[in-house]
Amino acid sequence: MDKKPVESTPLLEVKNLQTAFSINDSWHNAVDDVSFQVGRKRIVGVVGESGCGKSTAGRTILRLLEPTSGKIIFDGKDITEAKGTSLRKIRQDFQMVFQDPYASLNPMQMVGDVISEPIRNFTGKSTNQLKSEVMNLLTKVGLPEDAYYKYPHEFSGGQRQRIGIARALALRPKLIIADEPVSALDVSVQSQVLNLLKELQQEFDLTFLFIAHDLSVVRHMSDRIGVMYLGGLVEIADKKSLYAEPLHPYTQALVSAIPEPDPRKKKQRIILQGDVPSPIDPPKGCAFHPRCIHAMAECSQTKPALKEVRPGHQVACHLYNS
Repeated sequence: MDKKPVESTPLLEVKNLQTAFSINDSWHNAVDDVSFQVGRKRIVGVVGESGCGKSTAGRTILRLLEPTSGKIIFDGKDITEAKGTSLRKIRQDFQMVFQDPYASLNPMQMVGDVISEPIRNFTGKSTNQLKSEVMNLLTKVGLPEDAYYKYPHEFSGGQRQRIGIARALALRPKLIIADEPVSALDVSVQSQVLNLLKELQQEFDLTFLFIAHDLSVVRHMSDRIGVMYLGGLVEIADKKSLYAEPLHPYTQALVSAIPEPDPRKKKQRIILQGDVPSPIDPPKGCAFHPRCIHAMAECSQTKPALKEVRPGHQVACHLYNS
């Protein structure tokens, strides 16, 4: 049997991923049975309200948190239980851009040391080679070369995030997980950082898992989008399908809240009733059913499985059981 071409196989496969935390002597799922794929050189967005588990999923995939169950397959290798030297070697190929550029940089290190640290840790390059690479990276992210000798506190939030992006690029990874990379920035600089990420993705053939709560940002960045609610994925589709015809009632409400730039177009806003249930005590059955206008008896008893109802479009909802 012929092997699939490397380009056609996903770079990342997440299968039935679960991440649980112990609270008051009992275990609670922050990520609950999540499965998806990220194709090579693609950008997959994950969107949802604060507390839905999207950042926890990202950190678990990078093995910054330990998965409770499920599988994480990266570049064809199961890394779910990788440890020590094996995990360290794999980590050269995936990096993270964190949400808070103020907290994710060491204030005691010069920018040159912040960016060169991954290269220094994983390669035997000389001081001159390190400096040359860092200077090149600074240019790539739109910072002056004299930033090398400055400290993080001397930069604005947008510039600090560029430093974080340069650090993530230092080892030329295959996958970057961007966890709310612009939510802590002024609106005036958000678009600059987003456009920079897209340019770098094309230049370096990067694969991105892009985590955000802003649907407009995710739409701008992503090829495919997964929607999370209370720890689980409720819908996955290409961005055109998801925004043109969302299937899950929760996704429909999210999409209806996106502002319409043309004032002549009237848009019906779907207002959700109630609050997001506590992940410590989630509802039985479908987690969204207490807020859903289409809820049926089955919704409060049985959790719907994520299944493909149209080509490339998956949804977890009992409305599509037939």
